Amino acid sequence: MILRALRRLTKRRWSWRRPRPPGRRAGAVVLVVVLAGLVAGGLAQVRIDTGISSFLPSGDSAYEALEEKAASFGGDPVVVLLESAQPRELLLEKTKLMRLLRLEGELSQLPDVAAVYGPATVLNQTAGASQNLLARISGRRDALRNAAEHRAKQNGAGDAEAAAAGDAAVARFDRRYGALLARGLPAGLPTLRNPGFVETVLYTEDGQPKPQWRFVLPTDRTVAVLVRPRQGLDQAAAGRLSDAVRATVDKSALDPAKVTVTGVPVVTSALTERAQRELPVLGAIAAFAVGLVFFVAPWSRRRRARLRPVLVALIGTALTLAAFGWLQHPLSLGVVAFLPILLGIGSDFPFYLSQPGHRRRALVAALAAAAGFGSLALSPLPFVRELGLALAAGIVATVGIALGMRRLFGAVAPARTPYVDGRGDLLRARVWQRVVVLAVALGLAGAGWAALPQLDIESRPDELARGLPELEAARYAEDVLGSSGEVSILLRGKDVLQPEALRWTRQAEERLVRQHGDQLHPIVTTSGLLQFLGDKPTVEQIQAGVELMPSYLTSAVIRPDNNVALMSFGVELRELDQQRALLAEVRTTLPPPPKGYEVELVGLPVAAVQGLDAVSGGRSLINMVGIAAAGLVLVIGLRRRADAGRAVLTILLATGWVLALAWGVSGSLNPLTVAIGSLTTATGCEFAVMLAGAGRRRRHWLWRGVATAAVAGSVGYLILGLSGVAVLREFGLLLAASVVCSYLAAVAVLWALPPREASATDHSDQGRNGVKTMEVAR
Repeated sequence: MILRALRRLTKRRWSWRRPRPPGRRAGAVVLVVVLAGLVAGGLAQVRIDTGISSFLPSGDSAYEALEEKAASFGGDPVVVLLESAQPRELLLEKTKLMRLLRLEGELSQLPDVAAVYGPATVLNQTAGASQNLLARISGRRDALRNAAEHRAKQNGAGDAEAAAAGDAAVARFDRRYGALLARGLPAGLPTLRNPGFVETVLYTEDGQPKPQWRFVLPTDRTVAVLVRPRQGLDQAAAGRLSDAVRATVDKSALDPAKVTVTGVPVVTSALTERAQRELPVLGAIAAFAVGLVFFVAPWSRRRRARLRPVLVALIGTALTLAAFGWLQHPLSLGVVAFLPILLGIGSDFPFYLSQPGHRRRALVAALAAAAGFGSLALSPLPFVRELGLALAAGIVATVGIALGMRRLFGAVAPARTPYVDGRGDLLRARVWQRVVVLAVALGLAGAGWAALPQLDIESRPDELARGLPELEAARYAEDVLGSSGEVSILLRGKDVLQPEALRWTRQAEERLVRQHGDQLHPIVTTSGLLQFLGDKPTVEQIQAGVELMPSYLTSAVIRPDNNVALMSFGVELRELDQQRALLAEVRTTLPPPPKGYEVELVGLPVAAVQGLDAVSGGRSLINMVGIAAAGLVLVIGLRRRADAGRAVLTILLATGWVLALAWGVSGSLNPLTVAIGSLTTATGCEFAVMLAGAGRRRRHWLWRGVATAAVAGSVGYLILGLSGVAVLREFGLLLAASVVCSYLAAVAVLWALPPREASATDHSDQGRNGVKTMEVAR
């Protein structure tokens, strides 16, 4: 009904169709309007999410552990670095200390914040807890004295004997708490107005921050405020939180010498903003560039008809994006790559289907391309899976629309060109020449395939955001804090406040710092917060120490049910291969946990390493599955099995050449290009299948049409070179090279293994546009 309505709207009249009743025409128009509204509604709901979860293997145990840790202790923080001109200025000047305390309180009240850790709040909470504990201890001490004296007098003791009994009772109490208080509160009254208290709690005798406070006091001139978001924060909320943190800091009136706001949520939200800005820009440039290729190339006598393939690709793209919108599924970083790719390669199949004949070949090649793209669903990384599924759905959508457009408007007559017997050119080569060329092509491709397992996978987390200003802030924070990521060690057990558990955390921290202190920097640990208890605290002393510490701090390292203790260490940004080696050494260095306890490493580096292992281990499988799936579609769909064989050989050659190129130029792949075989499948199938038909039919205009499609596909990929995200630029350039390699491989295979002459059964009937054609698709 949609097609019928469009025919009426375009005033086309078909002699072989009867006029439709006015009621049915009106219904068709309403249906078209409704569908257009649904597409617009879906596009309005499209949102982009480049959160870190899209770059980590979903369903993996390391990712689940990371989510559990975030639920218990908060997610990776937004880090605010405030630097002063003078040492300790922000904490020893009462006015600035109170302003800093107010800033930390305002940050803790922002939406989606799980916890805020800063030096002023540490001081305030410590002072409050100390005052409460002192009051409780004093009251408890007086109660013990009074009870002892009362019992003595009931037993007939005199005043002197009752007083002695009271002294003995408090002496036992003082032995339990006296040393603890002397070590924990050596600076007098615990209050923020007492400079001695501030200095004693936070700084050593030489004025440097104490080790246990380095996570909020990295230097004597810098304070760090850590804003931990709630678990499950989506990227839109993370962006709002980052903006709210900046706005709150700007109005704090602290007037620091320098302010830096960074952290994983800040960098990923910046990546999302860049993707949102680039999506319409790159899409528009791709549409214009690809449209210009088809408009300038004289493949049709009618200029307006030359833009039909791009129009179909745009509609197919809109339908695909609208489907994501209605499904409420956020689009990851792959959507920025999706638009130029689909407008480039997706316009090729409407290009073939808009011309007379070769429908079968175009349809089979399109399904094979969709199968190749769909094989990316095997990737363990969500953003790669999403790109593959979106491209597969987009190809299917554009092909369906192209068939409808052809049925509605008929085929586009190709431009008049002199007859050239392309097959004759192919047959002029001698057999030995074909063998030599094919052997060289196979040798080069074999070298590329052999290099695939040896190619490095570019795995630095910062490479995904290279080019963003926020990344420079993250690197500066790494220099100040000594780290830019976190690796946490979780100790699980029935009660992590037992002496053996606390002793294990102290031993583990000492070993790690001693052997890996240049790579691991303690942020906050259970043993660090309770180090004032000494080497061998009793159960009672541990309980007393936990009571002395504010819950604000203990909740950062001990879960409320006392079943999990946390040790957080900072790590620097580095290659994941190096992170893997470090994590392996950490596991070896850790002492065996006490009986009844378990130890687990958790953090983004841990999950990223496991994701890299999954990607690296499955690189050959995902490439071969894509090629095999496309080959199966070709074998089933094409009438000539030899053409399917030529197409598979073309894909293998083109992929091998691209891998050899990557090996020679950079020596590495990234998580997107590691499946280059599946991505090359689309163009390899298309060019091989269509050129085989052109060679068999001796149609020079189809040869030129395939070349036009190759240029359009290359342009679509090259548009990604304009992206501000490095990983997308490299992705686009390598895929543009894959289009060129696919075309050259298809020509080489057709030259070395030319198809046989077409049989009489391959001829088609009169086309609907009245042009006598041969059905090349058959």
